[in-house]
Amino acid sequence: TVFEWEQVNTQKAIWLRAKEDVTEEEYNEFYKSISKDYLDPLAYTHFNAEGEIEFKSILFLPKKAPFDMMDNYWTKKSEVKLFVRRVLVAEKFDELLPRYLNFVRGVVDSDDLPLNVSREQLQQNKIMKVISKKLVRKVLELMKKLAKDEESGGDDEEEESEEKEEKEEKKEKKDEEGLWTKFWKEFNKNLKMGCYEDDSNRSKLSKLLRFYTTKSEGKEVSLDKYLDRMQESQESIYYMSGDSIETMKKAPSLQIFLKKDLEVLMLPDHLDEPCLQKLADYEGKKFVSIQKADVKLDETEEEKKRFTKIKDMYKPLTDWWKKKLTDLTESGAMKEAGVKVEKVEVSKRLTESPVVVVTSQFGYSAQQEKVMKSQAFQNKEQLSMMAGRKTLEINANHPVIIDLLAKVKASESDEAASKTAEVLFQTALIESGFEIADPSSLVSHVYKLMSKELGVNPDAPLKEIEVPEDEEEPEEEDKDDDEEEDTKEEKEDL
Repeated sequence: TVFEWEQVNTQKAIWLRAKEDVTEEEYNEFYKSISKDYLDPLAYTHFNAEGEIEFKSILFLPKKAPFDMMDNYWTKKSEVKLFVRRVLVAEKFDELLPRYLNFVRGVVDSDDLPLNVSREQLQQNKIMKVISKKLVRKVLELMKKLAKDEESGGDDEEEESEEKEEKEEKKEKKDEEGLWTKFWKEFNKNLKMGCYEDDSNRSKLSKLLRFYTTKSEGKEVSLDKYLDRMQESQESIYYMSGDSIETMKKAPSLQIFLKKDLEVLMLPDHLDEPCLQKLADYEGKKFVSIQKADVKLDETEEEKKRFTKIKDMYKPLTDWWKKKLTDLTESGAMKEAGVKVEKVEVSKRLTESPVVVVTSQFGYSAQQEKVMKSQAFQNKEQLSMMAGRKTLEINANHPVIIDLLAKVKASESDEAASKTAEVLFQTALIESGFEIADPSSLVSHVYKLMSKELGVNPDAPLKEIEVPEDEEEPEEEDKDDDEEEDTKEEKEDL
């Protein structure tokens, strides 16, 4: 008898084959087999790393984010499979990709790693660190390519759209949503977390970020596009945070920027603001929050002189208001609120609203305060320290403020002026996005104002309403019963 050996697994591993020999279908099938996903991948990169360390790899970006992706963000391991000389060493490996890229799927195969050691020793291997750096670079390059293709494609579409009809344009926009837009919708939180965590790749990640602005018409734009549209004299990138775009558009802090036609980034996501604060600047332009007291705007010499005169005019009001607010927050109705007032000053940012509350340069914004207060293990003492001192800014052109100045000049002990000042401060806190710990004093003022508006004495005592007794009703019921009996008798006679 003669025995012949027949090789069953004649097929080469897909990552060992040349890119040109692998079809799109084969890539899609391979992705589905390693990721257990039912959708095709959004994009992929197939490469051979050469040099000191050689390895082959295929990495995939999924179309959809896993539903529990951010639930176990801190404990989830990288889903890239590690092979050493075609032998599977680890299905999930911590050191291959950083946390924020834990959604990437794929394989890495290296001949340089030792096979006869434990996984713990592999993790400390210097070769692993080199492989990890190269993988991160390749993933970021793939993302950059997606973003660049979409932006260049968007420009071409704009040029072509002049020749096409509006209906065709709308259809194209609906049908052909860019790959980067799809990816950003699913994984934007990961990139923002990467921007916060990954110091070495922060500049690369910043180019991938997208934000809503006051001029973006409901679309998210890159920071490069913002810089292209900036005014020549503009030195900073302005931003603001809030619960929603609609709420931010009505914010009093935004008024002067709309008037001067300055574009402002709008940040409705909780991760946006910490991400920008970690970035600090972009292409030499600093990020400045318009909800803080240190905002500087371009002014002419005449405007500066006029402003100093207005400050002197309103000094009696600002000094008096500061004393009142100090009493209110330290020993009055807002003692438990934890609000500390640093100063009251004339505003440069208000055009319509009478007042606005802004926080100090290094304090939490209103949105950050809300996020910190909602934490399960929040420290109230630490929160009050980080909340920062508040500044009340007043609009010198508003009739309410002009009237208040006149009343204070006439008499500093005017009760109506004191109540108005208190209500204005509390409403400004609410409008600026801050929370009032005890709203009862504001509510009582509102009730009194409503009573006066209706012509009712707000201090009138409550009286019980006298309800008339129902005496006549039983007699009427008896009459109805008699009438019903008469009609029945008539029917029977007929």
